[in-house]
Amino acid sequence: QVQLVESGGGLVEPGGSLRLSCTTSGHSNTLASMAWFRQAPGKEREYVSVITPGGGRIINMSVKHRFTISRDNNKNTVWLQMNSLEPEDTARYFCAAAVAGPTTSDPDGYPYWGRGTQVTVSS
Repeated sequence: QVQLVESGGGLVEPGGSLRLSCTTSGHSNTLASMAWFRQAPGKEREYVSVITPGGGRIINMSVKHRFTISRDNNKNTVWLQMNSLEPEDTARYFCAAAVAGPTTSDPDGYPYWGRGTQVTVSS
């Protein structure tokens, strides 16, 4: 069973930075697409960014030029570097993984999820 564990969330002031990490286990082959999603209270879950095994990326326009996704297949880790954080970025951030299938920003395309890490942007 594939397991994902996120870390790196916290409280940060507007304009600050955080780096989220997601470490996976329970698989012998390189995972397919991996993604970061977020969900704020009272809002639907939305995708933040997706990365393929080869490094291809999809990024939500709301965070483009501020957030960067990366991965190291040998370390079974995906990161989300978040810069110039805004109060609107406050949410619980989830890592998700697929073992096969096309690259997608649809959360239904990801059968494996972590429990999330809270990011709060506030002064």
